[in-house]
Amino acid sequence: MSRIWDPRTYDSERRRLIPCFDEFYGAAAELVARFCPASPRILDLGAGTGMLSSIIVQRVGKARLCLLDASAEMLERAATRLAAWQPEMLVQPLTAGLPAGPFDAVVSALAIHHLTDDDKRGLYARILKVLSPGGIFINAEQVSGKSSRLQNLFESNHLQRARALGSSEAEIQGAIERMSHDRCAPVADQMNWLEQAAFEDVECFFRSFRFAVFGAWKPKQD
Repeated sequence: MSRIWDPRTYDSERRRLIPCFDEFYGAAAELVARFCPASPRILDLGAGTGMLSSIIVQRVGKARLCLLDASAEMLERAATRLAAWQPEMLVQPLTAGLPAGPFDAVVSALAIHHLTDDDKRGLYARILKVLSPGGIFINAEQVSGKSSRLQNLFESNHLQRARALGSSEAEIQGAIERMSHDRCAPVADQMNWLEQAAFEDVECFFRSFRFAVFGAWKPKQD
């Protein structure tokens, strides 16, 4: 999202614009740490500046990282942040083919909602293919309400809390403009798509209004 986000200010804005920042990213990191083997191989989709990967490696220690994003500028910042882990970097959109893996975990934060619903479903199917048997997929995502009442609630709660955390009106207006391009989907729909793709134990592990952490596992082979 190099046309929309400034890599220089991305991280500081996240802290203000995601009111549940610690719990949101922390839930994703906890799941990877709890269910992956030692030195897991992790694919981070829409990795941006490497924020999610950096929080995960604080929990797991050693890891083999592959970060994918459409913005080379974002990945340059991620490479600096994660230099100790020597991550592989792939500059490409989420609609392109994924690296073959296999990966113990595929993770994503605030990226897949830029895709159409059909492209989301296609990506979920491709993720399943590159996971190791028993591997986990975790999506820390911005989701939509399933009705106008809920959507209005999510939006008003988000902006009210962001202002309370110190977001300026210019920052708020920038967020509103960016979100006008989003293609969010309800969490229940996306969980159904994961089940249809043949993931198992699909679950929403954390939820705070429009921010949700959900995922599932690839079935183990007999």
